[in-house]
Amino acid sequence: MTLTSRGKFLLLIAVFVVPVIAAWIAYFGWRPAAHSNYGTLLKVAPLAHTAGISVDGTPFDLESLQGKWVMVHLGGGACDADCRQLLYLMRQTRIAQGKEQSRIERLWVLEDAVRPDAGLLAEHAGLHVWRPADAGFSGQFPAGGDRTTHIYLIDPLGNLMLRFPANPEPRRMMKDLKLLLKASQIG
Repeated sequence: MTLTSRGKFLLLIAVFVVPVIAAWIAYFGWRPAAHSNYGTLLKVAPLAHTAGISVDGTPFDLESLQGKWVMVHLGGGACDADCRQLLYLMRQTRIAQGKEQSRIERLWVLEDAVRPDAGLLAEHAGLHVWRPADAGFSGQFPAGGDRTTHIYLIDPLGNLMLRFPANPEPRRMMKDLKLLLKASQIG
């Protein structure tokens, strides 16, 4: 098939004009769906009053966890079924990160004087169980309702930055953490 001189001219124009038109449409008309986090991004703020006592009675300061991502659950020592489910999700979400799991710590902040069940603590090896010295510590964790129904995330610099919804979906939580770990150069 041979092209006429007019056909060659139109083909030459198409080679240069079609990409310009496609770029214009992409820039002004078509917008890809934006990525949204599953967890709610919070106003990044450093946590204050981080001194306290570990469940075994030794002094423990949350600053010792800096350099790690920290998943946090706040609640009482008498852990009900919902509390147990959140602790389980934190453990499994951390394990699901594979070789990156060493970058994540888990923390259960006790808001009362009740000592947690020893059997429950045995199920969650490596979980930091901590009672803050300042009763106002928990007030730093924003929630629309009951803060004990959420899992929070603290970044490696010690800033509260993310809150997962009540009754979180494990797969979506894992995806958020995987993206954060991939994008982060610290922790």
